[in-house]
Amino acid sequence: MPNTSLIDVVKRGGKRPTEHFDREKLYASVLAACLSVRSPQGMAESAADSVCGTVIAWCANKPEVTSDDLRRVAANHLTVIHPEAAYLYKHHRLVL
Repeated sequence: MPNTSLIDVVKRGGKRPTEHFDREKLYASVLAACLSVRSPQGMAESAADSVCGTVIAWCANKPEVTSDDLRRVAANHLTVIHPEAAYLYKHHRLVL
């Protein structure tokens, strides 16, 4: 497993300072999307774990990624395992 604390995330538009990748932040956002479409807690947690694993694997050997890239990779994987939650996750700025 790559050391995710070494991955810098360039925030939207590069206007805000970069921050270190935070698995828990990604997990919480995916979990919230799943719970918002009324997934059972266990299913939501499983989906969030799966998405985090995929994103972390994708980040391997990348010292820097954009927040848009993280969202795209996470949403693509979530679409396969939970399409309703993926829609909400992709469009959260428009829906919430």
